[in-house]
Amino acid sequence: MLGHRVLTLQDYTAILKRRWWVIVVPMLLLALVGFTITFFVQPVYVSQTLVLIEQQKVPDDYVKPVVSEDLNARLSSMQEQILSRSRLQPIIERFNLYGANKLGMDERIEKVRKDIDIKPIQSQIARANGLPGFFISFKAGDPHTAQSVCSEITSLFLSQNLRDREQSAMGTTDFLKGQLEDAKRNLDDQDAKLADFQRTYMGKLPGDESTSMNMLMTLNTQLDATTQALSRMEQDKSYGETILAQQVRELQAPQTKVQPQVQQAELQQLQTQEADLTARYTDDYPDVVAVRRKIKDLRAEMEKAPATQSAAPTVSGPEPASIQQLRAQLHSLDMGIAQKKRDQAKLQDQIAMYQNRIQASPMVQEQYKNLTRDYQTAQTFYDDLLKKMNQSKMATDLERRQQGEQFKVMDAPNLPEAPTSPNRAIFLGGGLLAGALLGLLVSALLEYRNTEVRSERDIWAFTKLPTLAVIAFTEQEDMAGPKRRFGFGRRKPTLTAGSKPAMSSGS
Repeated sequence: MLGHRVLTLQDYTAILKRRWWVIVVPMLLLALVGFTITFFVQPVYVSQTLVLIEQQKVPDDYVKPVVSEDLNARLSSMQEQILSRSRLQPIIERFNLYGANKLGMDERIEKVRKDIDIKPIQSQIARANGLPGFFISFKAGDPHTAQSVCSEITSLFLSQNLRDREQSAMGTTDFLKGQLEDAKRNLDDQDAKLADFQRTYMGKLPGDESTSMNMLMTLNTQLDATTQALSRMEQDKSYGETILAQQVRELQAPQTKVQPQVQQAELQQLQTQEADLTARYTDDYPDVVAVRRKIKDLRAEMEKAPATQSAAPTVSGPEPASIQQLRAQLHSLDMGIAQKKRDQAKLQDQIAMYQNRIQASPMVQEQYKNLTRDYQTAQTFYDDLLKKMNQSKMATDLERRQQGEQFKVMDAPNLPEAPTSPNRAIFLGGGLLAGALLGLLVSALLEYRNTEVRSERDIWAFTKLPTLAVIAFTEQEDMAGPKRRFGFGRRKPTLTAGSKPAMSSGS
């Protein structure tokens, strides 16, 4: 009566009581079929190993690791390398994996890739790189083959990790070595430029200004002292020459008032002194003006007494000691004056040199600053590279000694004792479930095709008329045969009133 009215819980219970064997029989049959299938399916054995990632044994504060790539990325990279054809084909050939299936090498490699499972373990500990380890498993039809292949793949992971880390460390060291050589050449060039600049502008470099100023003040002081001493010596000389001329005139007074040879010698001396002064000073310099005035006076004096000179007799005999001493003093003064003039010229040259240094200091300082900045940049870059180079060497040595980060096999690949597939419990449960669903479907179909009226609600559903009376069920055994028992045929109504169902013809 399904589909004619809404069924209640009592209706479902009654249906189950009537059709329970329709549900139970398929369940038992399909469960038996599922259990039997497990004996014809090829068993699958899974061997698994646990690999832990051990951190570097030396603290990072002492030796910084060269490989800082995330573990997930490195593990993925290693997985791609190990699952490549060049790595898997030797394993397939050695263990003859899927050799009985008459498959090509490409198909066998693809099946092996599917049978290999790499499962990372996500750590719950707050750590930068995250992974504490990973599982490696391999599926095969033979437990020993599964264990051997799993062990082989684990070895590939361990060796690949060591090889990758060592190659990365060595590659970093080689790269830094090349960069360090370039940086050293650049630093040497900058050092040579700086040294050449310092030699060229010695005394004009930054920091030399105070020294130059002090030297300039000292030299000016020395120049003033030298100039004053020279002036005094020239005055002494002029006074001595006057005394000498007076004594000579007194000596020659009986014969003549003027001695032309003395005046001529004095004139030549003054002319020599004039030539020396004009070579170093301008015409307005006081010494130059004084010498020229003396020359002019002497010439005028010599021109005034030509007659007397011609008539003057020649003085014979040695000069007096006072005159000779006076001449020696004048000669000494001449030598002292010449030395003071040389000292004066030397001091003036030094003063000009220091003045030039002070004036050129700003320009030299700017160029020196550019050179020192380039040199310091090159020096800093070289020091940084040298430090990284040393760290990389230590990291490379650490990897060679296998003291860096490593993969450690925590659990060796196990030898599976039972296959993971087929699971008989799952097949058995699946058969029971499928049988139950089939039985329910068949029961629903039988109930849908059954037109028996079993209650007042059925009568109301068919006729929409109220029931006048209900007669109890008869206890007569229905002898209609199997067709009737299974509900595939129409049965006579169980509610009867004589030969017709008791129904109302109206209100």
